[in-house]
Amino acid sequence: METVVTSTEMQACDRFAVEKLKIPSIILMENAGRGVVEMMQKHYGSLAGKSTLLFCGKGNNGGDGFVAARHLHNFGANVNVVLVGKSADLKGDAKTNFQILKNIMMNASKAEMLKIIEVQSAKKIIMLPKSDFIVDALFGTGFIGEVRGVFKDVIKWINDSQSVKISIDIPSGVNADDGTAANIGVIAHLTATMALRKIGLILNTGRSYTGITEVIDIGVPKTILNNDKHSTFVIHYKDVRVALPHRPLSAHKHSVGKILVIAGSKGFTGAASMTSTSAMKAGMGAVILGTPASVYPILARKLTEVMVEPLPETIDATLSLSAFGAIEKHLAWADVVVIGPGLSQNSETQQLIQKIVTECDKPMLIDADGLNALPEKISVLKKHKSNEIIITPHTGELSRLIGVSSAEIERNRITIARNVAKEFKLTLVLKGAPTVTAAEDGKVYINSTGNPGMATAGAGDVLAGLIGGLWAQGMNRTEAAFAGVFIHGYAGDLAKKQYGERSILATDIQQFLPKALFNIEQAEFIGSND
Repeated sequence: METVVTSTEMQACDRFAVEKLKIPSIILMENAGRGVVEMMQKHYGSLAGKSTLLFCGKGNNGGDGFVAARHLHNFGANVNVVLVGKSADLKGDAKTNFQILKNIMMNASKAEMLKIIEVQSAKKIIMLPKSDFIVDALFGTGFIGEVRGVFKDVIKWINDSQSVKISIDIPSGVNADDGTAANIGVIAHLTATMALRKIGLILNTGRSYTGITEVIDIGVPKTILNNDKHSTFVIHYKDVRVALPHRPLSAHKHSVGKILVIAGSKGFTGAASMTSTSAMKAGMGAVILGTPASVYPILARKLTEVMVEPLPETIDATLSLSAFGAIEKHLAWADVVVIGPGLSQNSETQQLIQKIVTECDKPMLIDADGLNALPEKISVLKKHKSNEIIITPHTGELSRLIGVSSAEIERNRITIARNVAKEFKLTLVLKGAPTVTAAEDGKVYINSTGNPGMATAGAGDVLAGLIGGLWAQGMNRTEAAFAGVFIHGYAGDLAKKQYGERSILATDIQQFLPKALFNIEQAEFIGSND
């Protein structure tokens, strides 16, 4: 799995390398700057004769920029280094590399294009030359808050430029921990980040600023980068491929997973249908769908492979509390229970949900209206009888469940998901962009598939059935959750390739689940980050 880190975690890795392993920090800076130039060559070809503007701050990020400038000069590029601030304020390794640049410039012939410009106000910015490339080395991963003064003017000028833009470590103005940009940030085409990806590059609006992200090996030993203290990871297809269950030759329908889906109500038969069918497409042996008696005829005609069970209902054609007896009979049969899609928010139905969550000891996935029944009875979820629970809320559902605003959850989705999973002793799938899966042990898994076209009604029902289907086949609950999220997103990406992003339906995602699973199992997955 790919480890991703906060700025504090990355600083700890750097500090250990320098202080404990005695790797000189200037070597790490040298590797960083050279790595940026090598990545530029990889993506844009020869740099000889190309004009480059490097905007450097006074910290270590600026120091990386000074090193990059030297290597660009060596490769024959025309280099203009713009120090935003005063050279007298430079310290440590950044100061050393700035002085090296000055020494080169003093000893270079007039034909060699290397120039250093110091900028303290916006007046000089408009006089800067046009260039093929702009390298952003203003702020590093420690930056938080708003961009102010001349730096704000510089970033606006960079964004208005038609040049190809490369950011070092993280686009300046973007928070490395949560991906937010308070007022402005560099919009890069390529971000060359050091040693490990920073969480802010893949969360919130951070993804809109980074462009292509490449990780640069700066010489920090992998034993430090991949230590057990790290708890946040990005999921890729190889992780899912390893985790997927394998069918023995002796498999039969009752040995490869049995699910009881409790879903549907008047006007919401689609949710029940998509959830149960998606479970079958995940590889289930058998699915029983418990649904209100009055919608039974609709679903019985629609579903061929799923066994549909009519259950007692309220006058509103939702499941009644008296349905518990019939449901209880199926619990002994089921390996996993999926409850919630399309059940409605009828008060009696909510009482039924609360009773099932309280008294059922089977592994249980709670989604949609199953979660909406719990905010007023949060103690039910805290005291769940089952030791195996997955909940799959979107931001609004989680907000109602824990009493934290949706905006706050979006800003801190990893931290909040982690805390909720630990507090309630369950696996939490927080749907969104990106979806994150948090485990009871505090580990969080960020998804790397999916696209905006998947923001469509019913997509969550497909996901609930898929995760339940994988889980019932023997996967542990957290692996089933992050694998299901990945496969779901990949199926959405396949649907996008077939139909375009704008018109994707939940049933399109469902249609491509078998292809997504096949490609992953056959190692034929093709993705932007894999």
